[in-house]
Amino acid sequence: MLIVFPVGATIYLVAITMDWLNSIFADLFLGWINIEIPGLGIITGFLFIALIGYVFNRAFTKPIVHIFERIITKMPLVSMIYTSLKDLTEAFVGERKKFNQPAKVTFGDTGVIRFGFITQDSLEQFDLADEVAVYCPHSYNFSGNLYVVPKECVTPVKIDSTDFMRFIVSGGVTGGFKKI
Repeated sequence: MLIVFPVGATIYLVAITMDWLNSIFADLFLGWINIEIPGLGIITGFLFIALIGYVFNRAFTKPIVHIFERIITKMPLVSMIYTSLKDLTEAFVGERKKFNQPAKVTFGDTGVIRFGFITQDSLEQFDLADEVAVYCPHSYNFSGNLYVVPKECVTPVKIDSTDFMRFIVSGGVTGGFKKI
């Protein structure tokens, strides 16, 4: 069970995801090609995403993207969803990567420690000059809590941030860390 469940569940989730992607993008070619080609939809999806990324990274599209974002950020509900998802995505990848400072947070004299990532070194805009923002992901879930704690309660951890996230999300059962 220890071997079969994780391997089987991973294969199953990858298979249904690939099948879903294939069904979405394979329909693009039904008018032109009457033969079902396994994987054509997935390849089309990856090429489509790469093409969009290439086009939007070119200098001549920057103003268009800026105008698009300005329009979206003026829509009340859509703005909140878009900016939250954009900030979350940029926290993991991109130039403004935020989850790169692993830390442990000690909660008072209880000795309770919580692992997370320092996302803001300064909270002076909230009149909290001696506080930092620490995001603590939940285990076995893609959610978490943001804690505002005194700086002296936070200790940076010199471990690769990807390994640290894997450790937290797995509930502490993974190992094999790269020390920095």
